[in-house]
Amino acid sequence: MTKLFARFLKDDSGATAIEYGLIAALISVALIAGATSLGSTLNDTFHAISTKMSDANTTGSSYN
Repeated sequence: MTKLFARFLKDDSGATAIEYGLIAALISVALIAGATSLGSTLNDTFHAISTKMSDANTTGSSYN
């Protein structure tokens, strides 16, 4: 029984799997944060372009 317990304490393969899992989780969080930030920036840009095109269409249609 003592040998089994000693072998269990020396076994660190589970720790390695947990470390890889934590690294993958941190990378995922970073990617999600970056995509959210980029998405907000793109949304603002497209909204500004849409507003300018709408204004140009309204201004341009008064000449017809």
